Amino acid sequence: MALTPEALTPETGQGVLHLFLKVAPLTDRAAVEQAVKAAVADGVQVVPVALLGHKADLALMALGPDLWRLQELQSGVVGAGLDLVDSYVSLTEISEYAQGVPDELKQARLWPQLPPEGKRAWCFYPMSKRRNVEQNWFTLPYDERKALMFEHGTSGRKFAGRVLQVVTGSTGLDDFEWGVTLFAVRPDDLKEVVYTMRYDQASAVYAEFGPFYTGMVDDLAVVLDRVGVS
Repeated sequence: MALTPEALTPETGQGVLHLFLKVAPLTDRAAVEQAVKAAVADGVQVVPVALLGHKADLALMALGPDLWRLQELQSGVVGAGLDLVDSYVSLTEISEYAQGVPDELKQARLWPQLPPEGKRAWCFYPMSKRRNVEQNWFTLPYDERKALMFEHGTSGRKFAGRVLQVVTGSTGLDDFEWGVTLFAVRPDDLKEVVYTMRYDQASAVYAEFGPFYTGMVDDLAVVLDRVGVS
């Protein structure tokens, strides 16, 4: 009988695990479905995504307070025969520049309810702030950084209703400092919001981006059908 470890939870917010998977010849659909169903029954939110391009076939974005439970989901889908080709680990957080926002907005950032209705276009990318000699974000005074992030946030709010942005913190947890997940009404909304916000100084001067993954959110059964898991 497998031992159950004591839950490991952040003091604030919850863990976020992005799994990027490829279908293998021996993938067991029933076992994949059972792993996801069991996680959901334990309070984990799982967002299935059918991916475009060669990097992976599908993604599972999982959010839950107990990191051991997220690891159990990972082990379950790998044990079901899916090949794990990439991943990202982060935590929901309140930005240091957003401490004064209303509690309702804080809760929405720490405990987002996903996926948002009507937003089936999806992409994920990690990012960090530069530390170059003359482009070192972390040597800027706090007030200057806050002003730049306010400008950045103002650009993003222009897409309210079209795009939901979920920014999670990964400093010390993964290769970049943040993970950015976008849910949009249409795929060109994804393109437009990223293009627009890259002109803000916080992004144009100080941002470094990792690989992008893009796809379509749907029920797990639909996603498995579309990626060829029978």
